[in-house]
Amino acid sequence: QVQLVESGGGLVQAGGSLRLSCAISGRTFGRTVMGWFRQAPGKEREYVAGIGLPARDTYYAESVKGRFTISRNNAQNTVFLQMNNLKPEDTAVYYCNTALRTWPWGQGTQVSVSS
Repeated sequence: QVQLVESGGGLVQAGGSLRLSCAISGRTFGRTVMGWFRQAPGKEREYVAGIGLPARDTYYAESVKGRFTISRNNAQNTVFLQMNNLKPEDTAVYYCNTALRTWPWGQGTQVSVSS
């Protein structure tokens, strides 16, 4: 059974940075396109970044483009999200999954950005 474990969230001030990690167990993600999603209170889960293989194939939502960077380490079965210049509107629970959302969701990691 695939298990996704997100970590690295926290409380930061606007303009700060965080690096999220997603460890995948139960299978290797191989060439699967992986993504990061976020869900703010009262809103739908949003796809914010994706990465294929080769890793230069990336996607970013307009709201995070130029501030967030997604990366992957296939040897460690881990996906990362570097978040810079964070804004209060980035506050949400962040999740990873395949880009098509095909695996069971993990618990997510809370990111809170104060103004």
